[in-house]
This record gives sequence, C-alpha cells and structure tokens, in this order.
Amino acid sequence: MHDFLQLPIDASSQGFHVDDMIVLMHWPVFFLFFIWAAYFLYTLFRFKASRHPKADTVGIRTHASSYLEVAVVVFEAVVLIGFAIPIWSDVVIAYPSESEATVVHVIGEQFAWNVHYPGPDGKFGRREISLVTAENPIGLDREDSAGVDDITTINQLTLPVNTDILVYLSSKDVIHSFGIPLLRVKQDVIPGQRIPIWFRATMTQKEVQDRSIETFSLSEETIPTTLINRIACADYGDVTKGTLLTEEVLQSMKASGVREVLAVHETPMEVACAQLCGLGHYRMRATVTILNSEDYQAWLDEEASYLE
Repeated sequence: MHDFLQLPIDASSQGFHVDDMIVLMHWPVFFLFFIWAAYFLYTLFRFKASRHPKADTVGIRTHASSYLEVAVVVFEAVVLIGFAIPIWSDVVIAYPSESEATVVHVIGEQFAWNVHYPGPDGKFGRREISLVTAENPIGLDREDSAGVDDITTINQLTLPVNTDILVYLSSKDVIHSFGIPLLRVKQDVIPGQRIPIWFRATMTQKEVQDRSIETFSLSEETIPTTLINRIACADYGDVTKGTLLTEEVLQSMKASGVREVLAVHETPMEVACAQLCGLGHYRMRATVTILNSEDYQAWLDEEASYLE
C-alpha cells in the first residue's frame, strides 16, 4: 500500500508511524468510496421520478441513519484514541532532553527561514527586537558573551544524521508552517510562541540523493520540464556526472544522441511552508542538508571561522 500511495522517501526514524497512519486511513476511505458510490447509484434508481411521480412528504421512517451516524462516531473515536493519540504521544510529545540532542532555533519570517545555532559553548545568545536589521534578521546580540560564537544561516538548515534534533520554532510576523516532507515533520509556527518539535534523520544528503535517482526519457521532440535544474548522475560525453542540467545542456545531450538521463535533485530535502503567508509565499523555502558527524563538525568549524 505504501508503494501504491507513492509516498516520498522516509528519511527519519519516526516516519514509518506517519506512513502507517496514512495507509490505515486510506483503507477505510477506499472501501467507503465504493460503498457511497453504490449507495448513490441505488438512490438514483430507487427514487427516480418514474417510480415516485408524487413527492413523499413524510420522509425517513426508520432510525437507520442514526445508527450509521453512531457507527461513524465510534470508528473515528477508535482511530483517534487507539492510533492517532498514542502515536502523537510516543513520537511527537516525547521530546529528548537538550543535553542529549542537537538544539537549533528556527525563526520564520516573510519570506525566509532564519536558523540559529549555539556556538562551541552550547549556549544561545540573547536576541532582541531592537537589534533586528537586514544584516541581523534575528536580532542576535553579539555583545552578549553567549552570542559571540553563535552561528546563523538563512534558508539553510544543516543537521547531523542519526542524532535527535530538537528545533524551537518561532515567527517574527505571521503564521508559518515548518514542514520537511522527507522527514515527516510538520508544525505550525505561531507568532508570540516558541514551539518545540523533534525528529531524527536516518539518511545523509548523499544517501537521500542515491535513493532519489530517476530515469528520464529524452525524446527528440521535447525535453521533460521536470528534468531541468536537476543534476546528472552519470557521464554523458562532455556532460560529466554532477552537472546541472539546464535546457541548453539537455539540448546538447539530445543532439549527441542521448535518449535516457539519470538525474536527481541536487537538494532533494527542503523546508517548505504549508501556510499561505503572503504574496511571496512561494519563496518560503529552505535547503536541508544532513551530514555525518565528521562532516557536520567540519561545517560548524567552517561557519565559525567566518566569525573571526
């Protein structure tokens, strides 16, 4: 059923719970579709005008509909109490302690995701509204002893693999929605609140890319629009592996006789906002990069070197 629904790659430790819930909900809906379709056809035949030239002003004479409504309520209660609430409690609410997790602050605004990492001291510096500028969008006080070594990025969330990630979400303006589909993470970001959410990635950026490779047919007539702006996963003559596939590059490949292309998104994982947060909502995206522990530490060291 997972393959039938074509769910995206699950790159998180708790994602299978979400997928199982989606599958669980689709089975009864699948059968209800046929039941309601059959009932619809029955009513069309049973109550057609030729069989009832005179309208019935009395209406329903049984309690069948009431029993059906009670059955629906019981079914929904079973799903909610027996499945949804326990999964929510085990997966979402059981936050790891900050001492055992990588803690990150994410601040949403129209139209960007600001990411705040603690420095080597493990402490977050003070943020102040009066310090917010174009160069300092989160208002980080660099004169605060805890904030001198803090790292900030915009629309770039870099995290270690196989580590509990604890993210504190907040917003500078309107309601946003922090969602990473491949990690099965989604949480509304409410102005005036600091909302925690946690997850654990089980695949690095490279592993996700390897699982996301697709084969595209490059016909003589057209170039698939979904292939543009992906990267090549093999060598095609002058086009080497890792080349960004622009329309010009694809035209040259087609001219040289290439008919099938292995390609993948360079950044297959991203943060997307699921709230219509303004006219620039389409720009409310951030790249998510998952690295192994050594590469993640190297990235932190590189970012820290810029502060010097």
